[in-house]
Amino acid sequence: MDLHLKGKVAVVTGAASGIGRGIAEGFAAEGACVALWDRTESVTATAAEIAKATGAKVAGFSVDVTDCDAISHALSATEAALGPVDHLVHAAAIGSGKFGFPFTNLHPEDWKRVIDVNIHGMVNVAHAFAPRMIDRKRGTMVFIASVAGQIGSQTDPPYSASKAANINFAQCLAKDLAPHGIRVNTCCPGMVQTPLNRSIWQAWNDQQPEGQKRTYEDWAGEKVQKVVPLGRWQQPSDIADMVVFLTSDRAAHVTGQTINVDGGFVMHW
Repeated sequence: MDLHLKGKVAVVTGAASGIGRGIAEGFAAEGACVALWDRTESVTATAAEIAKATGAKVAGFSVDVTDCDAISHALSATEAALGPVDHLVHAAAIGSGKFGFPFTNLHPEDWKRVIDVNIHGMVNVAHAFAPRMIDRKRGTMVFIASVAGQIGSQTDPPYSASKAANINFAQCLAKDLAPHGIRVNTCCPGMVQTPLNRSIWQAWNDQQPEGQKRTYEDWAGEKVQKVVPLGRWQQPSDIADMVVFLTSDRAAHVTGQTINVDGGFVMHW
């Protein structure tokens, strides 16, 4: 299936590792020109690796999504290097680093950085990209949320709440931007083996008595079998496949939707 993305310009935030990197690789495999945005300076090396592997035009930019000036500079640099942006995928996010079950394990101070990155970061990139897409009367945005934002996950309440906010704000954006020919959707991963997922296990494990500690593989493997009907992990490439499809013309009438890629973890009707 030709998704007609060759030569299109896509920006992926949080693209140096995990789901974000998988999405960047997915765009590059389709022949898109891809800008990787991430806080880490290694993002330029990651971009070079993807370019070498796919033959696509890929550039990396070190940018903090909580800094509006940094976003503005990165967007200008991206346009200078690759051209006007057709597609935005916002995957940059963090967890609290603590195991919030119950929520009183956390202090209100633990929420601030998560809210700043996961909610304000989304708002910042939306404000930066929307005017340019409005001027061109086209474009897509996909925001990476989580099934945690749909089920009130107690594992990390700040993360869960922020992901619910991502879903809600994406729906607001979809309504506002539809008259301008811009589509906005949310993709919710389920159980994906990423550094963030591993940090959740670590926060849980650190609280356990010595005799009850478990390896990440045992802990996570049991959880997947309990909550995922398909009984297996999702991979970053699985999320990428859905995101790349949602940005393509094959999904021309899909906007304001929350699409789960979770092996059946959360089911809607």
